[in-house]
Amino acid sequence: MRVMKISINDVNKVYWQHIKPYLGSMAIIIGSIIGATVMHLSVPWFYKLFFDVLFGDTEPFGGTVKSTLLLIVVLIFLVGTCVNIFWRISGFVTAHVQTSVTRDLERSSYSYLLDHSYKFFTDSFAGGLLRKVRRLSRSFETVMDKLQWSFLPLIVSIIGIVIILWTRSPLLSIFTIIWIVLFTVLNVLFSKWKLKYDEERSEVDSEVTSVLADGITNSTNIKLFGGHGFEMGLFGDVSRKYQKLKQFTWNLNEINNAIQGVLLAILELVIMYYAIDLWLQGVLTAGDFALLQGYTVMIIRKMWDIGRYIRDTYEAYAEAKEMVEILNTPHAIRNTKSAKSLEVTGGEIKFENVEFSYAKTRKVIDKMSLKIKHNERVAFVGPSGAGKSTIVKLLFRLFDIQRGKILIDGQRLTKVTHESLRENISLVPQEPILFHRSLMENIQYGRRDASKEEVIAAAKKARCHDFIMDLSSGYDTLVGERGVKLSGGERQRVAIARAILKDAPILVLDEATSSLDSESEVLIQEALEELMKGRTTIVIAHRLSTILKMDRIIVMEQGNVVDTGTHKQLSRKKGIYKTLWDIQVGGFIQ
Repeated sequence: MRVMKISINDVNKVYWQHIKPYLGSMAIIIGSIIGATVMHLSVPWFYKLFFDVLFGDTEPFGGTVKSTLLLIVVLIFLVGTCVNIFWRISGFVTAHVQTSVTRDLERSSYSYLLDHSYKFFTDSFAGGLLRKVRRLSRSFETVMDKLQWSFLPLIVSIIGIVIILWTRSPLLSIFTIIWIVLFTVLNVLFSKWKLKYDEERSEVDSEVTSVLADGITNSTNIKLFGGHGFEMGLFGDVSRKYQKLKQFTWNLNEINNAIQGVLLAILELVIMYYAIDLWLQGVLTAGDFALLQGYTVMIIRKMWDIGRYIRDTYEAYAEAKEMVEILNTPHAIRNTKSAKSLEVTGGEIKFENVEFSYAKTRKVIDKMSLKIKHNERVAFVGPSGAGKSTIVKLLFRLFDIQRGKILIDGQRLTKVTHESLRENISLVPQEPILFHRSLMENIQYGRRDASKEEVIAAAKKARCHDFIMDLSSGYDTLVGERGVKLSGGERQRVAIARAILKDAPILVLDEATSSLDSESEVLIQEALEELMKGRTTIVIAHRLSTILKMDRIIVMEQGNVVDTGTHKQLSRKKGIYKTLWDIQVGGFIQ
């Protein structure tokens, strides 16, 4: 995956795409928050009236002092009740919007992630990818919380306070504006400067997760090779790196808090000093002190947190950038706009001057041309690194070839959809990996609409029904992560059952019997003989005894076909096949 520079705007674009379906609900949230904030701003004004009436600076409202004071108290209560109603409306609607958008973010991230190439996943840690998906949704929650509950009320409050202060003293209003702008600018500049450290901390956090996931996945290897101390050393190094970065950013925040404290103290000191002067001049009343103190406390409370709001928002964006980078990375293997569904009428496969390399230094497949006929059973043999397994990956289009063509029934693989291509090919891999689900679900993955009876029939053909029924929960038995609760041979038989159930016209067996004992292999060979009937079959084999009945054996070396023929033909002439056969069979005779 190429490295790209992701901006906050890139993250916002992803958020906006997922918010658009909920714009009506967002309007209700914003309206409720503005309503609650505006009504809350009126409370200090009521207290000003209260103290003005109490100290005789204002006449009672057509009644006694007591009745006027009680009326003001009732109004304050009613305002508080309305404020609470507005907040609850925004809270309930936000619960719907945020949970829906975070679900949608995770669904679209997961969907886009799954469509990335085989190479992408081999180059990435599963734990790190999982962390990035969840971080994006949590980042959205943090950003929306700050915008809704922090920045929006803050902006409305500042506008309201500045307008009200202007009616009492334009100079006080101007000073407050200048102070707020200075305070905000300093916090934004600090947060932007600190962002690079937040991003670095986020990357190291992913590294910590990856080390943990890698160790847990390979826990058996760690035990077998006595690697506990070594792995703890690796984790200790990366966790210390993360701890130092986290402590450094924490200390930066504390320094910023100290500066904020000084600025807030200056604000209160200047406002109260100037208010006393205006009171002595008869411009302000005693109630104005309650008004100013109420708004000063409000500003201090909100502006004290603004630095944290900004920092939290930038940190949330930093955490989201890793997943957005993946979302902005084009899929390496994509369907073309004109791609059609593959129609398999016979199952003929052609390789025409195919060239492929994983790296620029060495070609794995070099100008290979080959035709596999309809319903032909062919086996690929050759030394390690000859390109046998690569052919399987290219056939499934896990990689795109650099030159040449691969065709199935005359249809070029790059011109058909991935889904239709892979629906028409069944694979039994050398190392089957199962889902941490029941045996029934794992076999049924070959054809997800298959009935229980069809699954059991496939399992019987694959000779795995008996061992499944011996398990305490039978077909409902959970196989563990990657199928670790089953033996290698059992996993392979389950994979064969899955392929039998899929019933695709093209079959690929990549060392399909490599993990089986001799007795199981005999049983499976019978099942495979039945499975191969009426299908174009490709067998990748190191164990040559498994390919004696193939229609044709294709010998590969250094990415190209060097010989073809039946077992009888190839074993009679000198060459790679005879050498391999003598090593595997002749060696045992000696």
